[in-house]
Amino acid sequence: MKEIKRSDQTRKNILSAGRLLIGKHGYSAVGLALILKESNVPKGSFYHYFPSKEAFGQALLDDYVTDYLTRVDTLSSGPGTAGEKLSAFWTAWLTQSGSEGIASHCLVVKLGAEIADLSDEMRTVLDQGVATLVDRIAELLIQGERDGSVVAVTDAQATAQMLYAKWLGAAVLSKLSRDELPLRRALAETKASLFPETGH
Repeated sequence: MKEIKRSDQTRKNILSAGRLLIGKHGYSAVGLALILKESNVPKGSFYHYFPSKEAFGQALLDDYVTDYLTRVDTLSSGPGTAGEKLSAFWTAWLTQSGSEGIASHCLVVKLGAEIADLSDEMRTVLDQGVATLVDRIAELLIQGERDGSVVAVTDAQATAQMLYAKWLGAAVLSKLSRDELPLRRALAETKASLFPETGH
């Protein structure tokens, strides 16, 4: 039993080290040797956990998407109106109180274009993760219309997708300029378009 737990922990350590390195440098720029060095795992042991670097990348993205959606679901099931939850989600993209926001660690921003041309399996993981997130946003838009905290929209699904695209673009611009102004503008525009004048 202890051996199984140790094996699971080693796999988790490899994924954690890989997420930090790939989140900083990109997928292609990070070799297995560096990942294994950071996770203190012998090179020969890597293939016990992952048959290839691509399989590792797929597992890394699976974990990332699961973690991300779990946080969104926790927010969605918490107290407050749907409008307040949406406002909290968008605000979390920005740096706050000394801690980095969602945009700083977003692997869709970091890897989306790169892996789309490298691995169909990895692309699919991110694509399905984004689709699920858009569904969650659409659900909150519908709930917000019902509780009066969000203005009515003609097509919640389309609006959710366009909102996410806006924020993804703003995150890329912020990364390029090393300035959060595009994200702050996205937040102001999102609030102005979604929330009644009493606003959040």
